[in-house]
Amino acid sequence: MQFSESWLRTFVNPSLTSEELSHLLTMAGLEVEEMIPVAPAFEKVVVAQVLTKDKHPDADRLNVLTVNVGQAEPLTIVCGAGNVSVGMKAPCALVGAKLPGIEIKQAKVRGIASFGMMCSEKELGLAEVSEGLMVLAVEAVVGQSIREHLDLDDHLITLKLTPNRSDCLSLNGIAREVAALTGTPLQTVPQTPFKQADRQIRKVKLTASAACPRYSGRAISGVNAKAMTPAWMVQRLQRCGLRSISALVDVTNYVLLELGQPLHAFDLCKLNGDIEVRFARKGESMKLLNEQTVALQDDMLVIADGKGPIALAGVMGGADSAVNDATTDIFLESAFFATSVIVGKSRRLGFSSDSSYRFERGVDFAATQVALDRATQLILDICGGQAGAVTEVQGGLPVRAPVKLRSSRVYRVLGVALKTDEIAQILTRLGMAIQQQGDEFSVTPPSYRFDIAIEEDLIEEVARVYGYERILPAPIQARMSILPLIEAERPLAKLRQTMVLREYQETINYAFVETEWERDLCGNAAPVALKNPIASQMSVMRSSLLGGLLAALRTNVARKQPRVRLFEIGGCFKFEVGSYTQDERLAGLAYGDDLPEQWGVPARNVDFYDVKSDVEALFAPRTLTFQAAEHPASHPGRSARILLEGCAIGWVGELHPQWQQKNDLPQSVVWFEIEIAALTQASLPKLRDISRFPPVRRDLAVLADENVTVQSLIEAMQAEKVANVVELALFDVYRGKGVEQGKKSLAFRVLLQDTQKTLTDNEIEENMSRLVAALQRQGAQLRA
Repeated sequence: MQFSESWLRTFVNPSLTSEELSHLLTMAGLEVEEMIPVAPAFEKVVVAQVLTKDKHPDADRLNVLTVNVGQAEPLTIVCGAGNVSVGMKAPCALVGAKLPGIEIKQAKVRGIASFGMMCSEKELGLAEVSEGLMVLAVEAVVGQSIREHLDLDDHLITLKLTPNRSDCLSLNGIAREVAALTGTPLQTVPQTPFKQADRQIRKVKLTASAACPRYSGRAISGVNAKAMTPAWMVQRLQRCGLRSISALVDVTNYVLLELGQPLHAFDLCKLNGDIEVRFARKGESMKLLNEQTVALQDDMLVIADGKGPIALAGVMGGADSAVNDATTDIFLESAFFATSVIVGKSRRLGFSSDSSYRFERGVDFAATQVALDRATQLILDICGGQAGAVTEVQGGLPVRAPVKLRSSRVYRVLGVALKTDEIAQILTRLGMAIQQQGDEFSVTPPSYRFDIAIEEDLIEEVARVYGYERILPAPIQARMSILPLIEAERPLAKLRQTMVLREYQETINYAFVETEWERDLCGNAAPVALKNPIASQMSVMRSSLLGGLLAALRTNVARKQPRVRLFEIGGCFKFEVGSYTQDERLAGLAYGDDLPEQWGVPARNVDFYDVKSDVEALFAPRTLTFQAAEHPASHPGRSARILLEGCAIGWVGELHPQWQQKNDLPQSVVWFEIEIAALTQASLPKLRDISRFPPVRRDLAVLADENVTVQSLIEAMQAEKVANVVELALFDVYRGKGVEQGKKSLAFRVLLQDTQKTLTDNEIEENMSRLVAALQRQGAQLRA
């Protein structure tokens, strides 16, 4: 929210500089995003009045002026502005004045001495372009500093408010905060009594009372809609970022900024019958003030008359009932709408308004009548007319439940020993009603505070007003002990270390992803959808980490990174058996060369087996098995399910060529994803003797059908549990000359060793025979 510092100081004027005020607000949780002066620095510019105007004898476009600047003698000034006239008042820069980019000196202009310069908005730095002199009001005091007259020492302050502080979306709300923080007296909005002379009353029917707990309105007749908005009001509106439209509209906008209560003025002559607050009906539509025609839905609250909707409640008024220059009678609305009914409607329609921005966050339901009277008073002062009686219909207003606050809890959370009197004073300054019993308080928040619900909320308020800067860090005074490290569990830090040592870099991605990712990469046609996504491309919860990793890979490839290794640890979400579940996973991908470019090893692309070894390194010394299986994200022939002790715990595979092409990746990508629960389990070390006797190596070369997997043969040999066999490993695969088509030659390395003796030939042959028999039962035959 942007506002004028000088306007704020009409409510509360602490003895603080602009910079100190800005710092105070920021430290109290109302972050000042920007503070800029309304005008550049300059001096010696005063209000001047043109006394005479004569043509320059030697220049057709110049005039010689006699100007009263409040000094003993008038000044002679040569001026070329086209709008200069006798009697007008305009800014005049005296000799010695330093304006943006120019210093005013006494000079001769075509032979006539000029003792200053008449100024436009552009020359004062108040506008980018301007035509002619800046015309000042008739009541401007001659000789007064232009900075004082136009309040140019003001600052525009922009607050970056959090959604819970809707009470500070007005000058009055911000002033309340400053008064509470500084103890400076708060000047309330002046309420001037006015006569209710008009008896005209418009009946209101509150059909949707839960959605609109309070609706107030008043008819005002005989207004002059063509009346000029006062300069002081136009200036305040402009400095808050709003342009002047018409006197009636400007008043409603002014009260919105002043009190935070959105208002709307209907042209009374355009209304048909009584007013009804209800939800839209099927097939209804309306044209809004922004010229947009919207099809209304049944969850949209509307203000309607006898013909149909005349305003979209809490969002925007309708064009058909809008005020204009011909308006003479108005119906002024001030209402309180439930936040849950207004939230999301303007976003759905593709626009935002100042009213919806406030109603979505919460508006003070106790200020409805106050704002209505304030706007009525301003309209009568500016546009004239006669005010009618207030029509008010009320339902069940929100209840501010008391919250318990303990002094001991304040000390425990903040670490500052505040006396109960100090706490009571802070809460009272914040406008809260308190009842004290010993060191406990029962605190009832004011109507404008929607964010006070639990004890911690009150502690935060105490800390804000007391001052975060006064809460000094203190050394920890507690008995601390080292937590036990369970050997059967591996911490996530250990997994991260393993991945980093294998040249992977960790990424952190959003859990919100595109629906298309879920469909393509996971085959998930019904992902967990978000009710209120932050962006259209982040509308569902991920069921796999692969999509985020691919997005990060695309970013790196687009920036000419030839070799990328990424991993992520995060949650995945799904809906099963009527409930939502979340499980943690570790996923990674590899792209580019298997090794950094070097002279010692020929370059080759990373493949399935490189990443398979990375996965095995995560589980070492436990043994994994890999089972060929298809996954929506993987190449049909290069995908495997990861098994640990027979249980499926993840996937590894090469990205499907279709998704590789869709992601504009020139080379193949190999990825994996594993459940964290399986990775954090660790096998306890077991003692065993180290053999002092040399191992014996035997090689087994067998022929097997192409459809026989190496894993099945190794498992068959391991199932024999042959004594003294310490290692079984495949070291060669051959297809080609000498091997029958449809067959493959597999060579296994077998290491045998005993811890107590050297193995004899008979023992070795007996063990090898058992292994050969196990292979033969799987359909493999010894190669001749």
